[in-house]
Amino acid sequence: MEWTVLDSPIGEFSVGADATGVRAAHFGRVPDAVAEPTDPHLRAVRAELLAYFAGELTEFTVPTAVTGGSDFERAVWREMTLIPYGETSTYGAVAARIGEPDAARAVGVACNRNPLPVIVPCHRIVGAGGKLVGFGGGLDRKRRLLEIEAAVAFRRAWA
Repeated sequence: MEWTVLDSPIGEFSVGADATGVRAAHFGRVPDAVAEPTDPHLRAVRAELLAYFAGELTEFTVPTAVTGGSDFERAVWREMTLIPYGETSTYGAVAARIGEPDAARAVGVACNRNPLPVIVPCHRIVGAGGKLVGFGGGLDRKRRLLEIEAAVAFRRAWA
């Protein structure tokens, strides 16, 4: 797997891909990450992430190739991709939508194990009442990602 790293409003952000698609993302720099990747999936996701952070992209289209996770975690990750850009949902609401209404805490664990943060938007899941809780990249990053999306959504709604 090849890795690239990019500077972003949430700090350095690394993404890994191979011939099957984008496989992993990580807050910070991973060893051997390059600024100019050769893998086509990695070049594509790099371009999409830069456009996302610039407020020009609201939906990722790059192919992903996540192989891990339990059935429950994969259901949570799929559900995350359905939360619209600029909006949030709660851990409890996600649990209910995947048919496990008493599994809000397990949804939080699945969010923490999300192998593709930002691309699979776990930052859009908040606590009951909209409380900003839990995020593997830290609450400051979660807040910044939500602010980026809210600003873009606002501009588009009132343009």
